Amino acid sequence: MHSDHGANFTSWGFSENLRTWDLTASLGSAGDCYDNSMMESFWSSMQIELLNRKKWRTRLDLANAIFDYIEIFYNRQRRHSQLGYSTPIEYELRFDQTSIPA
Repeated sequence: MHSDHGANFTSWGFSENLRTWDLTASLGSAGDCYDNSMMESFWSSMQIELLNRKKWRTRLDLANAIFDYIEIFYNRQRRHSQLGYSTPIEYELRFDQTSIPA
């Protein structure tokens, strides 16, 4: 459960509800600016590169567009500066091709 929406999400009652449903809150330490920086960056990119560019007629159209954005564009085509300007797939393949000596 991502809970960065205000103090009511850190209350005892909210925490008790999470435990009842066997959920874990996504809470960092107070003032920790790096807690969700990678996900915040992803959501920002998707907002700018996909969501702000078009309106979808149905939820299914939007769901398909998000799937295509993540699986086709973001993971296979988009270059990421933190990965040396390679795609996530290219970055992972570098490690799959390296052999470990016995």
